[in-house]
Amino acid sequence: MVTIIYGNPPEFTPLRATNFFDRQEGAKRLAERLKKTVALVGMMGSGKTAIGTALAKRLGVPFLDSDEAIVQAANMSIAEIFERDGEAFFRAREAEVLSRLLEGQVGILSTGGGAYLSADNREVIHRKGVALWLKADTDLLWSRVKHKTTRPLLRTANPRATLEELIATREPAYAKAELTAQARAEYSIADMVEQVIKVLATREDVLATD
Repeated sequence: MVTIIYGNPPEFTPLRATNFFDRQEGAKRLAERLKKTVALVGMMGSGKTAIGTALAKRLGVPFLDSDEAIVQAANMSIAEIFERDGEAFFRAREAEVLSRLLEGQVGILSTGGGAYLSADNREVIHRKGVALWLKADTDLLWSRVKHKTTRPLLRTANPRATLEELIATREPAYAKAELTAQARAEYSIADMVEQVIKVLATREDVLATD
């Protein structure tokens, strides 16, 4: 059945077939402008994986995750590695993985919460890439990790107090990062990605602005 509509047809804006290609070309240009691997550092729950994944996609570069690389190599979870082999063993493997990942193609690297505490790891990151601290306050971090069961360091009688102790211990090391982006509860992942890009653009040797 044919339906006839009387009167003037509604106006419409034709879809631009070039929109997709414009976005692709924009990502390509950003990828060419990223000069160093960006190592995201910070506490558990700061958004390193979620923001890092979206940031890598936005820039058109690979996303790397040191914790995931360790899990794949060991064929067990980080909690299982801690339980079976101890934290010292895990930190040694973590250092090896970080060094290897920083040797590859320029991209976005999510690091474990304790990785940047090591002076050796900091030196490797500073030499081969650039560190960006995703800074978040205690309440925001707690809201994101309190229901997680995969955080071995928070398996204590009072995990909130443990988190606060970890923050107090670790923040002086995180503050050594060359760049910092402040995470806030009201920011979406897309908001954080744009904020991080603005921070990266303050360093011509990291993200060229031409």
